[in-house]
Amino acid sequence: MNTRMLQLSAMIALAYGFSAAAPAAYAQTTAGITPDDAQALDPIIVNERLDRARNSISVETGSSVYHFGREDIDALPQGSDTAFNQFLLRAPGVAQDSYGQLHVRGDHANLQYRLNGIILPESISGFGQTFDTRFVDSMNFITGALPAQYGYRTAGIVDIRTKTGQQAAGGNVGVEIGSNNTRQVSGDVGGTKDGFSYYLNGSFDANNLGIESPTGSSSTLHDRTLQNKAFGYFSYLLNPDQRVSLILANTDSRFQIPDSPGQSPKFTLDGVGDYPSATVDANQRETNRYGILALQGVIGDKIDYQVAAFSRYTKVLYQPDAIGDLIYTGVASRVLRTGLANGLQADAGYQLNDSHTLRAGIAYTRETLNNSSDSQTFLADSDGNQLSTSPIALSDQSRKITNQVGLYLQDEWKLNDKLTLNYGARADWINAFVTASQLSPRVGLVYKMNSRTTFHAGYARYFTPPTSELIGSNTIASFDGTTNASASSQNDPVQPERSDYYDLGVSHRLTENFTVGVDGYYKKIKNMLDEGQFGSALLFTPFNYAEGKVYGVELTLNYRKEDFGAYFNLARATALGKNIISSQYNIGQDELDVIANQWVHVDHDQTVTASAGASYQWGGTLYSADALFGTGLRSGFVNSDHLPAYTEVNLGVSHTFNDTLIGKVNLRLSAINVFDKVYQIRDGSGIGVGAPQYGQRRAMYLAMTKSF
Repeated sequence: MNTRMLQLSAMIALAYGFSAAAPAAYAQTTAGITPDDAQALDPIIVNERLDRARNSISVETGSSVYHFGREDIDALPQGSDTAFNQFLLRAPGVAQDSYGQLHVRGDHANLQYRLNGIILPESISGFGQTFDTRFVDSMNFITGALPAQYGYRTAGIVDIRTKTGQQAAGGNVGVEIGSNNTRQVSGDVGGTKDGFSYYLNGSFDANNLGIESPTGSSSTLHDRTLQNKAFGYFSYLLNPDQRVSLILANTDSRFQIPDSPGQSPKFTLDGVGDYPSATVDANQRETNRYGILALQGVIGDKIDYQVAAFSRYTKVLYQPDAIGDLIYTGVASRVLRTGLANGLQADAGYQLNDSHTLRAGIAYTRETLNNSSDSQTFLADSDGNQLSTSPIALSDQSRKITNQVGLYLQDEWKLNDKLTLNYGARADWINAFVTASQLSPRVGLVYKMNSRTTFHAGYARYFTPPTSELIGSNTIASFDGTTNASASSQNDPVQPERSDYYDLGVSHRLTENFTVGVDGYYKKIKNMLDEGQFGSALLFTPFNYAEGKVYGVELTLNYRKEDFGAYFNLARATALGKNIISSQYNIGQDELDVIANQWVHVDHDQTVTASAGASYQWGGTLYSADALFGTGLRSGFVNSDHLPAYTEVNLGVSHTFNDTLIGKVNLRLSAINVFDKVYQIRDGSGIGVGAPQYGQRRAMYLAMTKSF
């Protein structure tokens, strides 16, 4: 068998591990290859076996799973150059927000990212992209009633399988140019030697649309961004039953904060006359670094395990325009937030017999958070009127060490050939700005009625800690009597969210090529978490509603036959909250009074979200198109209104030239927002909403990739 066929078989095996039948296939993960046999096998075959074993540690029984393979990524209009958050918008029920944020099934963010099964601690919220779509080999997007192994961030699990030296032997160098003065260079290389495998990826991107435009114009003022990303995956076979792997990654992003011309100053500063809003120079820089060291293996044909140590460093620095921020907002704050998280994770699966597979795991994370701000603001009276034209200086620093521990135990019980039950529980403890814990039962059921129709149902008790990006009471109190004073001094501590989640769905294969799925869900919530942008810096802070409820239904259609593929996702959702009970300081008392007594839509609630796409391979040419639709996020007083609906259509065409003077070359032309639809993502109103944001205007991109 030649190398290309081995690589293909590895990818097929990996994809098989993600399929809906994966739980039932656990008994086959290590059978058929004994340790003695494996010693004589090619390293690629051993890696395949270990990949299947690693995949079998995870279970998805009772959840909704949407799979993206490498061909799905290639079929995007921008292919692998697609930003990762834009890639996720092609999944069911994912609504876009400003600053690259995503909302799934009525939750504000609350996404969990995993690389090869290992949890990656979340970074401080900003608008840079931590991940690069190029290093993704395949991805499962898991929602609904999740099994016990998934905790904390539970709106959606983004389970990424990275490229390795087996799947990406050789390399590529690519460039992309286009609208918004886009200049992007990327490259990757991978290979194997004996038991060692490596894959390296890097990119540099510069453009004039780092953050969404606040005006809706095709050319945004002061919106330059410079972003670089690096990723490396290394693995080594210690023996036929054990593999050690190392992941190292870094992202560094710089953003200019877009200007809105024609604004009138709200405050007066000594010595400053005319200072147009089009010349304000505020900037933000974001850095994320992470590393994962994992030992993964099998013991006999019954036990699979993975043990990992991980570390993540994150930093966000907002640098104001010392004059512009003061005269337009009343405060100029240099804000620095850093976080260093270290942790351990261990997961294992044990095939007790033909009917029962036990899985258990534990994860521990310790994070050190540092917040500092150096501000200038004006003295003000009780009504907020400026009393002095000379600013005063205020400084604030805080440090917090947080700990969280989670462990789980679950049993996958195959009652018969058609019915599989997965039941278990997890226990979680957090010690952060509050101390809390919870025992959470989970149960999921899959019934395969026949070869075409599969039902799933599940219940999950969830425990979701707030993000650690809180603004302390001391910070709020320090601005009393200034133009940056909060609406109130009330700042009750943010509590973890506790919820009961119910999910029911069916998938039916109408033909060999066409599959339809329907999924419904209901979530009853105590201490419902949301986040808002409070202040000039583009940073987010959590708060609680005392009660919440989220419900909806999703429809998915998928068709693939030979060289043609198409999909359609439609989601209807409602997310409501009542009575804000924490971080009340920056919400007007009139809104707090209304919300205390009635249900209101949360700001990220979008009634209908849809995505669709199609691709066709004709010879060496790939034609692709997709579209995104939304009825608009909430706006207005207590989120009582919503923005207008929008549709964005994107097109792409690429061709591979196998015999050129420089070898194999792929050319791709992409058109984003083909019809140049002008639409708002945010209008600046709503609970915890900052500046207006518009979707990207029409843009054209030309990319070339050279393979070697």
